Amino acid sequence: MSNSPIIEIPLLNLRGEINELWDEINEAFQRVLRSGHFVLGPEVEAFESEVANFLGVRFAIGLNSGTDALTIGLKSLGISEGDEVITTAFSFFATAEAIIHAGASPVFVDIDPETFNMDPKRIEEAITSRTRAIIPVHLYGNPAPIENIASLAGKYNLSVLEDAAQAFGAIYEGKPLGKTTTQPFVEQRVGSRSEATAFSFYPTKNLGAYGDGGLLTTNDPEIAKKVLMYRNHGELPNQRYRHQVVGYNSRLDEFQAAILRLKLTRIDNWNDLRRNAAASYRNLLESTRDARAPTHYDGHIYHQFSIMLPPDVRKAVATYLYDQGISTKIYYPESLTVPHQTRKTFTPVSDNTAKSVLSIPIWPGIPSDSQVRVVDTIKEALRLSGKEA
Repeated sequence: MSNSPIIEIPLLNLRGEINELWDEINEAFQRVLRSGHFVLGPEVEAFESEVANFLGVRFAIGLNSGTDALTIGLKSLGISEGDEVITTAFSFFATAEAIIHAGASPVFVDIDPETFNMDPKRIEEAITSRTRAIIPVHLYGNPAPIENIASLAGKYNLSVLEDAAQAFGAIYEGKPLGKTTTQPFVEQRVGSRSEATAFSFYPTKNLGAYGDGGLLTTNDPEIAKKVLMYRNHGELPNQRYRHQVVGYNSRLDEFQAAILRLKLTRIDNWNDLRRNAAASYRNLLESTRDARAPTHYDGHIYHQFSIMLPPDVRKAVATYLYDQGISTKIYYPESLTVPHQTRKTFTPVSDNTAKSVLSIPIWPGIPSDSQVRVVDTIKEALRLSGKEA
């Protein structure tokens, strides 16, 4: 038997990215230090302009985190105590947390088993006289069906705040530019379609900072004005010490903005590399009956590549991969619930997905031999568990 050490395959290889950008990272940090500006300075201003242009949106406002972007987005839309906000039952807790921080109650709806995103049919069933907004989540980087959701929102006069924490650079394929069907069909990036969209720049995101960071985008100047106030203690823009609302200390710092500017120039290429890696995984898993690859959708940027396994063997498969030096994660192990939830909903697809889903390693440029090893190890784990790989 070989005594060769097992090569670790992480879920995400940030070290490789840092090595690639090392000199440019140092130059960006030195640029900030030389400027003497550390909060709301030229790097944040430049990043906000560049990212707005990249996304095709009028306003892009840097914030402290994706969670703050959701909370401030809701408050800027006028969501408050007594309101209900409909969102997916299958997401990170911050989606629900933000609704509660805004004073409203989350109402969770079930997901589509193919997309992992909220099912528009379930949304309409959940709407009541208290419903004020919908938060669709572009889970794993796969754009939610915004056209259908926007149609429902228009029908019932609801706001839409997109949670694009995992979807920077994702594309709504074939969406019309503007509200009329007579305009030409073009590709629109996630973040340019709804009243407001929240992004996260947590370090593991496709576009990640080296610390916390977030962004709120909108085409509405009134929403933008409110976001600017909320991020800086409720101060009126350019009117120091005049507070119109009780706000937050939620400012993107200059160091993170400098790093994000650097990475923004590469994000399309990185997302393409993720799509290539996803296609390779899909081919490798094609004949594997008990490990189902996610369905491909145009515009998906594969923040995660999450497979579906039989619930009774998921733990054994994950443990076997870990023992072989391969990292995995469960995103997410259960459907969302919150303490003292006011309205219970039935979410069987989300509940079943939480028992079966497993994310496997993916990053821009993951070596093909690493992908082969991951899939071969999954197949071996399934055989050892008595399944037909």
